[in-house]
Parts: sequence; structure tokens; C-alpha cells
Amino acid sequence: MVYLQHLISGISLGSVYAIIALGYTMVYGIAKMLNFAHGDVIMVGAYISFCCTTYLGLPPLLAVVLAMAFCTVLGIIIEGLAYRPLRQAGSLAVLITAIGVSYFLQNAAQLIWGATPKSFTSVVSIDGLTLFGGALRVSGEALVTILACIVIMVLLMWFTGKTKMGKAMRACSEDKGAAQLMGINVNRTISMTFAIGSALAAVAGVLLCSFSPTLQPTTGSMPGIKAFTAAVFGGIGSIPGAFLGGLLLGIIESLARAYVSGLANAIVFAVLIVVLLVKPAGLLGKQVTEKV
Repeated sequence: MVYLQHLISGISLGSVYAIIALGYTMVYGIAKMLNFAHGDVIMVGAYISFCCTTYLGLPPLLAVVLAMAFCTVLGIIIEGLAYRPLRQAGSLAVLITAIGVSYFLQNAAQLIWGATPKSFTSVVSIDGLTLFGGALRVSGEALVTILACIVIMVLLMWFTGKTKMGKAMRACSEDKGAAQLMGINVNRTISMTFAIGSALAAVAGVLLCSFSPTLQPTTGSMPGIKAFTAAVFGGIGSIPGAFLGGLLLGIIESLARAYVSGLANAIVFAVLIVVLLVKPAGLLGKQVTEKV
């Protein structure tokens, strides 16, 4: 029963990683760039929700919606100001810019809210489940997180496969030049991708702080790195891959913390290295051959 409790904890933690990883994989799949500022957008979303509930006294659900709206606009601004001018630049320039944006967001948050950790109140008010006579406990946060992750993945799969904008995203992912010749606005499509990824980051930030109720400017850094690991683990660019990678990474981390607590992070990244050695494209990723 203890093992089952760790498994459920791992699935709920992995669901948060999966939501963040979906943002990473959306941006990489369409724009072919790694937005390392994504983890800091998570932090911004959590702070906005915190301000809405603590200072303005708004209902938790409305606070989450406002955090999503703010991060959506923030994602569009970041893409327009920092990444769009580098559309034709090399990957190194984009990488350095992403790191710069990350540090800018962290320091801006420190100036606005201070470096002192804030106590974050969970936005989940539903009761958890008690099973097997109290031997197994599933918190309300875990239930909401798992359900949110599944719903988000299903909606993203439907959006990219059935809607006009989703098909435009897939076209840009295959060949931006050809997509532009077919009348697709590439810049608007990439901006929409950043908007969706940033909105997901806000949801992930709120859920993450509901589990670990301490909020500070570096809150999203380590979860962001682990979610990126999950995206690569599952096959970056693949929505089901990000979902699967996040869940597996959460389970591995939860079991490692339970049985080898001091080496949990090392085990997580060691598993990634092994997977990439055996299957470089990730679990559900596709090996792409480029013609030169």
C-alpha cells in the first residue's frame, strides 16, 4: 500500500511536469527553438494567482483564469520582442536570448515581490479520497492535477488535429517556407503557440504551488528543467510524448525520493541519459533524416 501511495504521488507530480512539458514541446515542435524562459513564466503565473487571491480576495478559479490571461499576453510579448527578431539567427543566439529572458523575469519578480518566500494557499478546495480504510489517501490537489493534465492533452490533440490554427501549426512545423507560400501567417502562428504554452505554464505554476506552498522568484527553475527533461524523455515535439515523459519522470522521482532520497534528482537525469543513449529521439519521438 505504501508503494501505491508513492505511485499516486508520482503520477500527480508527473502530471504537473507533463503540463509544463506540453508547453515546451508545442514551442519546439512549431518554432524549433527551446524556450528556457518557460520555467519563469510558471513562476509569474503563480505570483499573479497569489496576488489575486491574497491581495484582491478573488475566488481561486478566477485567479487562475487571470493568471492564464496574463501569462498568455506575456508569452506573446516575449516572442515578439525577444525571439521574432532572431527568426533567421543561429540556435546559439536564440539560446542565449532565452537564458537572458529567464534571468530578466527572475530579477523582475524579485524587484516586484521581493526575495522572501511567500506562503501560497492552495486553489483546490475539493476533498480528497480515502481508500482501503484510510490506508491510501489521494489529495484533492492530486485529483485536480491528474484530471487537468488529461483534459489539456486531449484538447491539445484535438486543437492541433482538427482546427484551422492547429493545422497551420502543423504546417509550420513541417516547413515554414512552404506554409508561408500557402498563405499561412507564420509569425501569428508562432505567437499563438507561445500564447498557448504560456497559458499552460500559468496552470502548472498554480498547481505546482498548491502541492508545495512556497513561492519565490526561483520557483519555476527546477520544475522547468525537469519538465524539459520530461519532454526530451518522451520525444520533444510530440504531445503524447510530453504527456508520457512527464508521468514517467514524476513516478521515477517519487519512488527515488522514497527509497533513495539523497539521489532522487541524479536518478531522474541518469534515466534520461540512458533513454537518449538507447533511443535518441525519445520514447515517442521520430528520427528525422535531414537532406544536405
